[in-house]
Amino acid sequence: MADPYVVDVPLRWSDMDAYGHVNNVQYLRLLEDARVIGFREWFPGRPALLDEGIVVTRHAIEYRAPLTYRPEPVEVAMWVTSVHGAGFDLGYVVRDPAGVGEATYAVAETGLALYDFATSRPRRLEPQAREQLAAHTGEAVAFRWTRR
Repeated sequence: MADPYVVDVPLRWSDMDAYGHVNNVQYLRLLEDARVIGFREWFPGRPALLDEGIVVTRHAIEYRAPLTYRPEPVEVAMWVTSVHGAGFDLGYVVRDPAGVGEATYAVAETGLALYDFATSRPRRLEPQAREQLAAHTGEAVAFRWTRR
């Protein structure tokens, strides 16, 4: 099992809602930012999966603590939880970076499918992509509200 990929993602003032904390919808942007940065590093020397066509099939987020806006970024840890014929699932933990605090704000999982926009059909994962994803494989996300 590989260590999670970790990236700092900045917060934006506009992420806050009327209650003064980062809105739940904005967490999807934080996860997306982590994916975009991570995929460019996970797949060096070839077009990233993002450039070849990929779509989100599902999200699951469990919020653990309110996150208020601050100038320091949040840390997003990301790893592969499963790989299947035309896609894979990613797990995440959104938390304070070292030196900022010790809070965990959310755990999440995203389902992704490779997609050919020209034919409007899913496409299979290539063996090389499977190998690269295998290097980032870890445990299932530890949601409190499921039996995983």
